[in-house]
Amino acid sequence: MFSGHNFKFYNRIEKKGNAFSASRYAAWEAKNKKKLQKMIKIDPIIAVKDVEASSQWYQSVFGCKRKHGGDEFAVLVSEKDEVFICLHKWGAHEHPTMINPSITPGNGLLLYFKTDNMEKIRKNADKTGTSIEEEIHLNPNSTKKEFSLRDPDGYFWTITEYHEYEG
Repeated sequence: MFSGHNFKFYNRIEKKGNAFSASRYAAWEAKNKKKLQKMIKIDPIIAVKDVEASSQWYQSVFGCKRKHGGDEFAVLVSEKDEVFICLHKWGAHEHPTMINPSITPGNGLLLYFKTDNMEKIRKNADKTGTSIEEEIHLNPNSTKKEFSLRDPDGYFWTITEYHEYEG
């Protein structure tokens, strides 16, 4: 009757003694659609050498703010208070993919950021002396303007005009 995360959530409700009928659950699900959508979002975590320095760079370039963290971990959020990116110190907490800082950061990873503030981010990148990998150009696939840069740890970012994926 229910599938995926909805079924798991329904079971939690049922175990608490608040069994819903299918129709009541459907009504609840429709009412809480935004909450359920938030349950399926990826929060990227990248390994960095210096959490504080990287945090300052991201705040300067992307205009995000630091919401949580310390010397080994930071959560950066957008102006809408949504997680933008998380920064994790190399070697801290023994996560298997974040142990060896001598590997090339971001190998096989492209951080693709869609925004309404592309021009502002480009200007902010200039102010911080950021290495620009590709100047603003029209991407023939998306038909949107974009540019690419590397963050202080070497991660490759493509910043593009906001768009929805089609077809």
